Amino acid sequence: MNRWLVGAGVALLLAGLAWPWLSRLPLGRLPGDFHIHRDGFDFYLPFSTSVLVSLVFTLLLWLFRR
Repeated sequence: MNRWLVGAGVALLLAGLAWPWLSRLPLGRLPGDFHIHRDGFDFYLPFSTSVLVSLVFTLLLWLFRR
């Protein structure tokens, strides 16, 4: 458990340090991310971004468990 917490802390630290570069990625603006504007209504469904993030995390977890 302690090892997992340290790993999560290091991952968050690295993500925080890389934030200026990560914000330039088109996450949230990929094809398949739905954004609907209506009068008084705004709906956003980041479908493609969610699938991409899920695949990346699945790959990372698979590599760490190996």
